[in-house]
Amino acid sequence: MSTRSFESAVDSCRPADAEPVSLPASALETTAPEYLRDLKYELSAAGKVPAELTLTVAFDEDCSFATQGIAEEIREYVRAAAFLGASRLAVTVDTVADEEKVEPALAAVEERARREGVTLTVDEPVSH
Repeated sequence: MSTRSFESAVDSCRPADAEPVSLPASALETTAPEYLRDLKYELSAAGKVPAELTLTVAFDEDCSFATQGIAEEIREYVRAAAFLGASRLAVTVDTVADEEKVEPALAAVEERARREGVTLTVDEPVSH
C-alpha cells in the first residue's frame, strides 16, 4: 500500500452538480474503449457520474480454465470501471463450484483493481 498522504486532496473535495449512479454491467453493450468513451460523455451530459459498476458472476464449473475465464471477465469490468471513473466494482457471486480455485483468482483481480484505482467488493458466497 502507498505511503503517500492524500489527506489534503480528500479534504479539498467539494460537492459537484452531478448525480452519482450505480451502473449494472449488464447495461453495457461492450467494454470497448470507444463505447465507454461515448457512454461517459452521455452520462456526463445527463448530469450523472458512475460511482460504481455492478456485476453478477457464477463460478459454477469446477475447472481452472473456466475459473480463469470468469476472472478475466471481471478484469475487463475493472478496466471499464476505471475508464468510466467509477471508484468501485461491486461483484455478486451467485455460485462457487470450488472455492480453492476461486479465492486466488479473485485475489489477483483485487490486486489488479487496486492498481487501476478501483475498489473491488465481492458479495457472498465467496469468503473473500
